[in-house]
Amino acid sequence: MKQTGEQVVATNRQARHRYTLGDTFECGIVLLGSEVKSLRESKVQLTEAWASIEGNEVWLHDLHVAPYSHAQSHSGHVPVRDRKLLLHRHQIDRLRLKMQVERLTLVPTKLYFKDGRVKVELALGKGKNVADKRQAIIERDTAREAAREMSRARRRQD
Repeated sequence: MKQTGEQVVATNRQARHRYTLGDTFECGIVLLGSEVKSLRESKVQLTEAWASIEGNEVWLHDLHVAPYSHAQSHSGHVPVRDRKLLLHRHQIDRLRLKMQVERLTLVPTKLYFKDGRVKVELALGKGKNVADKRQAIIERDTAREAAREMSRARRRQD
């Protein structure tokens, strides 16, 4: 039976901390059978992964997919290898142009199954410096404190 909908396998939570993310793109990925089975078991680490455009192709580097638990040693796969991403040529050209003009990076943010196929969500991101990270933490803390105060005020009114 074919699966429908979207089942998230892994997310890159560090990406929002390290980068200011912009446009996102959904792309396919070329995998081996044992890699797909490992992904169904959520045996993947997306945190250190990054993408690049080489020639007219997009590649995903440093994605760690653990060996499938029921695979034999000779028929498995290499856990960390470069994997080709599937995008249309006009999408690759648009990405390359934005990356060159605005000095952006391709960051994988999510790995998921969509209608039985593995998809990767790529985002264009600009690296944050330490001051930007501190500012984001301050903004998050002030928003949290404001929510607490509003909650306390509502309780006092009741």
